[in-house]
Parts: sequence; C-alpha cells; structure tokens
Amino acid sequence: MDRRAELKSTLRIEDVPTVRKMVAQKLREAIMSGTLKPGQRLVERELCEMMGVSRPSIREALRLLEADGLVNTVPHRGPMVSTISLEEARQLYAARAVLEGFAGRECARLHDPEVVRRIGDALTRLKAAAAKQDLAGCLEAKTDFYGALIGGCRNAFVERMLKPLHDRITLLRITSMSQPKRINKSLREVTAIWRAIQSGDEELAERCCVDHVKAAAVAALDMIERTSAKEMTLPAP
Repeated sequence: MDRRAELKSTLRIEDVPTVRKMVAQKLREAIMSGTLKPGQRLVERELCEMMGVSRPSIREALRLLEADGLVNTVPHRGPMVSTISLEEARQLYAARAVLEGFAGRECARLHDPEVVRRIGDALTRLKAAAAKQDLAGCLEAKTDFYGALIGGCRNAFVERMLKPLHDRITLLRITSMSQPKRINKSLREVTAIWRAIQSGDEELAERCCVDHVKAAAVAALDMIERTSAKEMTLPAP
C-alpha cells in the first residue's frame, strides 16, 4: 500500500506538468505557424479531442499561453488566440527597436564566429524559403535568425525581454511576410544586419537592426489599419 501511494505521488508530481508543458508547446507552435489564427476561439472540448488530453491539461496550457500574451480570455466567449491592437503594435515595435538595436551592437562588438555563422545559416535558409514562397520555412528561418541575434548579445535580461515581444509580433509577421514586396525588402534588411555583424561594425549593426524594426513596424501598422478599416465596412450580420 505504501509503495502504491509513493508511486501515485511520484506520477502526479512529474507527469502532470509534463503533459501541461507539451500541450502548451503544441498550441504555441500552432499559433506561431498560423494554424490557429488571431481571433480564433479555442474551444476546450475540441482541443481535448484533437490533442487526446484531458480538459484540465488544456486549461492549464491555455493559462500558460495567456501569461505569455498569446491567448486572451474574453468574457462570455472564452479563450481566443490574441489579436494585437494598433496601439499595442506601436508599443511592441518601439520597445523591440531599442532592445534589438542593442543586441545587434553587442553581437558586432563580441564578434563571436559561431554567432556569425548561426546568423548566416539562418539567413541562407530564409532566402531559400523565400525563393520557394515557403511561408512556414520563412517563419522558421526568421525565428532562428532572431534567436541567434538575441542569444549572441550574451545579455540574459535583453533575451528575456525580447522573447515575449517576438512571440506577440509573430502574430503579425505571418500576414506581413505573405506580401511579396515586404519579404524581399526584409531580406535586404536582415542581410545588411548580418554583414554589419560579420564585419564587427557596432554602429552600423545597431542602425541596421533599428532600421529593420522600423520598416517592419510601418508594414505591420499599415496592415492593422487596413484590416480594421475593412472590418468596419463589413455589413452587419
């Protein structure tokens, strides 16, 4: 009996958090890839059936994602994939420009060959995905590019602050990167960032990072404004 109680306690401590984290990660990936779209309702019963897990596991995973800003619980409607307002987007990109500019400058200053290689590898994959119009591949390569850039600055506090910003911005990036003009311009911008870091030019790396974020902000804010205007002109149901 004591052995059974011990085993039961062990399973409860280790297995439940593991399932919760796995569910949260799967849902995060679905949101980041655009499988679950901004504004889409997340019905617990449907998620239970699709993922083959219990409702408590779904609820705990949704709470984790809500803490990260990827899920929002709306009164009388329940949890939904978060959307980003115009003002929120302005604030996100303003903060990102400051932090990412610093990250670029530090990467250039430290000039770690491994970081330069990782950024270059991600850029190569991004160009290949863009040439094939592979949106999922572009998103994955872009995420790796920023991951190498942010990690390469070797500042844990900057990394902690930038990660949630990038998680939220990915909700916008899915749409903006599907526009041919934006992806081509973005490729030129991130190529300039890599070259500045590769050459160890701190000021240029910072400027290229800030310019890239500002250009991305213009595209994102324009997209939000056009989407809002379109929704306002739709006839009432």
